Amino acid sequence: MNENLRVVELTWRGGMRFEGGVPGGPPVMTDADVVEGPGPMHQLLLAVASCSGADVVSILEKMRVTLRDFRMEVRGTRRAEIPRRYVDIHLTYHISGEGIDEAKARRAIDLSIERYCSVMHSLAPDIPISYDLVLGVSGEARAAT
Repeated sequence: MNENLRVVELTWRGGMRFEGGVPGGPPVMTDADVVEGPGPMHQLLLAVASCSGADVVSILEKMRVTLRDFRMEVRGTRRAEIPRRYVDIHLTYHISGEGIDEAKARRAIDLSIERYCSVMHSLAPDIPISYDLVLGVSGEARAAT
């Protein structure tokens, strides 16, 4: 099998609910009515967050940062007209740990956004992506925008 090929399966579960995932892997529920799971557009934001999150965690580990807490919020603005695609995505990274400072955190985030995050690079290039950083220092959080 081609190592660059990714495959998922999707099965309709009635209404606007679909269950899917990697063949043989755990299923994920997608619900366009957002009752039994996130909708497809929420799933896209989750994909952006988890892709960038994995990059940032990996990069910070290489910088010898011991993470205590890592959390992200992602906000996407959709256009009113069909197709109601995202026209803006904003990420807020909440990071705390031993050895973390603003320069390391921003370097890791910038590398993810500009170079590594495959999901972001799969989006339309005209979608602006911005971020804020909330850095935890000695149990306290301080915003670094």
